[in-house]
Amino acid sequence: MNKIEHIGIAVKSLESSNELFSKLFGQPHYKVETVESEGVKTSFFNVGTNKIELLEATNEDGPIAKFIKKKGEGIHHIAFDVDDIESEIIRLKKEGFVVLNETPKKGADNKLVAFLHPKSANGVLIELCQERKL
Repeated sequence: MNKIEHIGIAVKSLESSNELFSKLFGQPHYKVETVESEGVKTSFFNVGTNKIELLEATNEDGPIAKFIKKKGEGIHHIAFDVDDIESEIIRLKKEGFVVLNETPKKGADNKLVAFLHPKSANGVLIELCQERKL
């Protein structure tokens, strides 16, 4: 793993949260994107060398809607940048981590993504991210 790619925060309203975080960071978000397969609309902020991803549910059955119903708004996941997501999935499975999607899928911000179950990572949902090659 190379670095923290971003921290994902589940929010009820992307519009009001974009306003709030724009004030906090002193700058606007740089991108809004919908990921239909995940039932989520995202917004990204650059904060120094780091990124923050805000996540709003686009349907009541999606993972973000379920998270907010159960836990409320807040930190949803920590994403790590990797060079080879498929090799990392194999390595982490061998180390005993539970991988939620063994085949990487298209995520927001031009990434391939895979998730590790929080129960295998001290209660933290871990996202692996690899830049998609065009």
